[in-house]
Amino acid sequence: MNRKLFGTDGVRGTANVHPMTVDMAVSLGAAVGRYFRNEHGGVHRVVIGKDTRLSGYMFENALTAGLTSTGMNVLLLGPVPTPAVGLLTASMRADLGIMISASHNPADDNGIKLFGPDGYKLSDAVETEIETMVAEGVKPAKPRNIGRAKRIEDGRFRYQERVKGTLPAGLRLDGIKVVVDCANGAAYRTAPEVLWELGADVIAIGTSPDGLNINKDCGSTHPKMAAEAVLEHGADVGICLDGDADRILLIDEMGQIADGDQIMALLAARMAEQQTLKGGALVATVMSNLGLERFMTDKGLRLERTKVGDRYVVEHMRAGGFNLGGEQSGHIVMTDVATTGDGLMAGLQFLAEMVRSGRSASELTHVFDPVPQMLKNVRYGAGQTPLEDAAVKAAIREAEAKLDGHGRLLIRRSGTEPLIRVMAECEDNELLTQVVDGIVAEVEKVATTAA
Repeated sequence: MNRKLFGTDGVRGTANVHPMTVDMAVSLGAAVGRYFRNEHGGVHRVVIGKDTRLSGYMFENALTAGLTSTGMNVLLLGPVPTPAVGLLTASMRADLGIMISASHNPADDNGIKLFGPDGYKLSDAVETEIETMVAEGVKPAKPRNIGRAKRIEDGRFRYQERVKGTLPAGLRLDGIKVVVDCANGAAYRTAPEVLWELGADVIAIGTSPDGLNINKDCGSTHPKMAAEAVLEHGADVGICLDGDADRILLIDEMGQIADGDQIMALLAARMAEQQTLKGGALVATVMSNLGLERFMTDKGLRLERTKVGDRYVVEHMRAGGFNLGGEQSGHIVMTDVATTGDGLMAGLQFLAEMVRSGRSASELTHVFDPVPQMLKNVRYGAGQTPLEDAAVKAAIREAEAKLDGHGRLLIRRSGTEPLIRVMAECEDNELLTQVVDGIVAEVEKVATTAA
């Protein structure tokens, strides 16, 4: 069947607008409850975390209703980072985990991410089966088999100890001044507490969630505020998380921003040096810069690419036995210690390298020279299909011809927002701007005309 409910990272959309409605959440809860309850006998439980969006309360209760109706016992974690759900699903022997979050999207959006009993996100195949069950409906449990719900008060602390445990024993962050921007999201307490406990001098921003300000002019999608804070406080480094803390951007002491590609390059080189980089490869997506690929090749290592989405990165890592991967956007996945992207954990690994090497953030965040890259997003309306328009297709063909032998072009529809993403790389900046702007102009014409 064609997937209509699930995107590249679960179900996502504007709250109270299909598919992110209460009715859908109840139905989805019942479907996943029935799907996993059929897997085995005995006690059945699910852990649910959320970020700080106002609609999180609504979806938390709706999912709980659906899950308990099919006999699942629900353990409510409250606001925790997405990687905490992956960790606690496995450690609490739950049948599945659910994170209520739209990650880096605006506050009006929300989403539902599903994790299997091993703590990893579900495959496309399993999501498709669940989507079929949602469409067809499922049989509720008998009255005496209805599940129960309870709040787990220490879930956040369990996760914090796990994250700290990824650092070498005895390592401290004394003397390092860190700005941490929590995006008014799920890590608003977790990240500052972990950094403080490890000895850092912490300047925390984006730690006053009100349900409506998650990711608003802050966090990894809007790092300007953190960069200004680094300069204002004379900090050694800045850490920018997104709303559910599964991605990170770094800011050096001069206020310069480093993306996930630079972080992955640093970690890959360090792990290769320590002979802990499994398979001699880093797994990234088609969005990662060509400069990263050249850096890996020069080191005698490989860059293996997947389609966009940290879930696909992790699937490729597990299939190939690799232990480091991620995305340019800041998802950093270390499968030796985590099941999904973990911004805080990646930040701690970077800080550990600062301590170990005695080098500044600016030295460590410029690992390779990126090939000039331009990415522009064009928003389109519901029901529109800009990439099927003849003029847009012609503009793409023309751009591909111009870049042939000089660079690369990637056009795709976002799986999490109604956006067409236009990305190109080319050593010739003038040509780069020309091809990206040409395609963007044609896509905007279609979107404007249809509107």
